[in-house]
Amino acid sequence: MAVRAVRGAVQLERDEAGHMDEQVGALLTAVLERNALSADDLISIWFTATPDLHSDFPAAAARGLGIVDVPLICAQELEIEGAMPRVVRILAHIESDRPRAEISHVYLGAAAALRKDIAQ
Repeated sequence: MAVRAVRGAVQLERDEAGHMDEQVGALLTAVLERNALSADDLISIWFTATPDLHSDFPAAAARGLGIVDVPLICAQELEIEGAMPRVVRILAHIESDRPRAEISHVYLGAAAALRKDIAQ
């Protein structure tokens, strides 16, 4: 079994804890479903949030989905002028037999504009 990385992002409409939980939960669910993964396939997940998000930790959404024994960490994105606001990004390390080219990276809603080269 190989170690692979899966990227993803979602733009929030507003900085509210419940909304963040819902949107990050949808992102994680889509990553798992599109890559035929379960929580047992996860090694770790890095979450980043743009500096304008303060309402909650994005990792809390993973815990709400039952991802409780996987190392999670949150960090703040660089504050770059002109960058898309209210974005949560993930980098999940997984165990998978899929070739790297078959990994499905997930960019939901407006965040799809961030990585048109890999967003599916």
